[in-house]
Amino acid sequence: MLSHITQSYRALSTGVHKVVEWTLRALRVVLGLSVLFYIGAMVWLLYFADRVKVQDHSVLVLALKGALVEDAATGLREKLLGEMQLKPSSSVRLRDLTQTLELAAKDPRIDRVLLKLDDFKGGGLVSLREAASAIERFKASGKPVLAWSASYDQRQYYLAAHASEIVLHPLGAVYVEGFGGQRNYYKDALDKLGVEANLIRVGQYKSAGEPFVLSAPSKQALEAEAYAYDTLWKLYTDGVEKARQLPAGSITQRIDSLPGALQASKGDAAQMVKDWRWVDRLQTFESVREALVKEVGVNPDTKSFRQVDWRSYLASEQTKVKGEHIAVIVAEGQIGDGRAPVGAIGGLSTADLVREATQDDDVKAIVLRVNSPGGSVLGSELIRDQLRLAREQGKPVVVSMGDVAASGGYWISLAADTVLADPATITGSIGVFTMLPTAQGLMGKLGINTAGHRTTWLAGAYDPRQALDPRMRALMQANIDHIYAEFVAKTATARQMNVAQVDALGQGRIWTGAQAQERKLVDRLGDFNDAVNEARSLLAKRGPTGSSTAAPLPIRYLGPKASFIEVFIERYLPKAQWLFGDAQLQWLQVLAVSGAASPVAQLGGLGDDLLWLQGVLSQSQPFATVAHCMCQVAP
Repeated sequence: MLSHITQSYRALSTGVHKVVEWTLRALRVVLGLSVLFYIGAMVWLLYFADRVKVQDHSVLVLALKGALVEDAATGLREKLLGEMQLKPSSSVRLRDLTQTLELAAKDPRIDRVLLKLDDFKGGGLVSLREAASAIERFKASGKPVLAWSASYDQRQYYLAAHASEIVLHPLGAVYVEGFGGQRNYYKDALDKLGVEANLIRVGQYKSAGEPFVLSAPSKQALEAEAYAYDTLWKLYTDGVEKARQLPAGSITQRIDSLPGALQASKGDAAQMVKDWRWVDRLQTFESVREALVKEVGVNPDTKSFRQVDWRSYLASEQTKVKGEHIAVIVAEGQIGDGRAPVGAIGGLSTADLVREATQDDDVKAIVLRVNSPGGSVLGSELIRDQLRLAREQGKPVVVSMGDVAASGGYWISLAADTVLADPATITGSIGVFTMLPTAQGLMGKLGINTAGHRTTWLAGAYDPRQALDPRMRALMQANIDHIYAEFVAKTATARQMNVAQVDALGQGRIWTGAQAQERKLVDRLGDFNDAVNEARSLLAKRGPTGSSTAAPLPIRYLGPKASFIEVFIERYLPKAQWLFGDAQLQWLQVLAVSGAASPVAQLGGLGDDLLWLQGVLSQSQPFATVAHCMCQVAP
């Protein structure tokens, strides 16, 4: 009996083991097939999903989301946030927008463009002017551009004004208000706290640190801002009035007529701007959609008008540049000493890009696109010097100034063969400063004393808990004076002027591109395309030593290499929702948003100022000087 039970147990145990073994094998097979499926799907998305089928008589939909920038963030977290629309600072690269319009203008399958601006956050006036020029070139091909938005702010309206027709929601409005504004000044508050900013600077117009040492803007700051902003406002209004065929000066006159004009229209803001000829029609988007269906036909799959998304279209139609070319390096954002991601400038990392272009035999010239208010003096000099070496080794260097190329942004432009600025560029601000906050008054109010042994006075000479040692102030002032002299001397050499002339134009004062050109601080007025053509012209003048090809050299952007997963997330995550499902995407969202923004960053103007000051003071080395204009670029 016991033997029979034992045999039955062994048989049962063997059966269970076999079932478990078969189950594990099945699970391994299913898991392996699942992994292969996901890998295969990703490979298909990366290598075969780029091509989109564009139907004849299609509408290119430019649904612009985010800010208009020279370059977009490349970090994994930023890409996840942007693609899943969890980050309001998602962006539109200016070059992507202009290239899309250039391709579509020549494409017989594209009938027209729908410019949808609800989620467009705008950009600096130079970026808007270049985007508007691309729209005008598209219209020159004989194809119309239709703009629609529920409402238009000042930035959105500048682009919309260059469309063939502007449509506004019947309950919408156009918010054009002008440039300039007010900012916070913290001296009185700091005095009450017992904190002293200790601003050390050269240049009577160098107003970057004024909010922390004054209770109101200085006369010089107001003078410089008024001179620049009045010029920028005229450029804005002239551009809109010309595009809309409005009388010169009418935009300012219309603003001056408020609120009486709105009261006359019984509070109907949409009808008011239609009467002003700022817009052409008042329609909901659904009625616009129905009209487009009748005009271009219906797509049976989407039950809407024949259309193609602009990002998908660009990914499908653009080609990679091979062989000889002009390298374009984007210098956008604050300038630091070391290495920086896209959206900021690192002295070392940007200099490395210039060195890479210099050593590449296929690179025949370098165009540096500058969009920076400045930052570290050391970082600026590392970039300028590497550009100087590129020129010495036979590579023409052309600088194209974007929205702002001031202070350190101007410094890095000094090694170019030719410097071009847009009339609306903010540049100049030749000046240097540093700031050493101390809180001895606050420490006294709290009853906290500080003492200790030091082998020399310089050990801990800058201690935020104590008043600034006069000897430290003298050291810093001497260093600031030296850096300013270097800045002026380098500018004088580059611009073929004497030191006194540069000093008179410097002193930290900002200029528009047009004002800078009049003062010989830049060579010519022009946009990015003009800068590329200038590089080609410089090569042509060199003859056989330039390019070996007779055709105009193409351009190729040189920048940090994105990883496989970053490329996938940026370009294909929206297409992959069917693949990953909502649960996986929610998990990715958790990863993407982990690490909440600093509460200080959410305090409006105060938060921005404190974060900026933190960035200025982030370098703990003595004699860390800053060439920064703290420009707030209109519009």
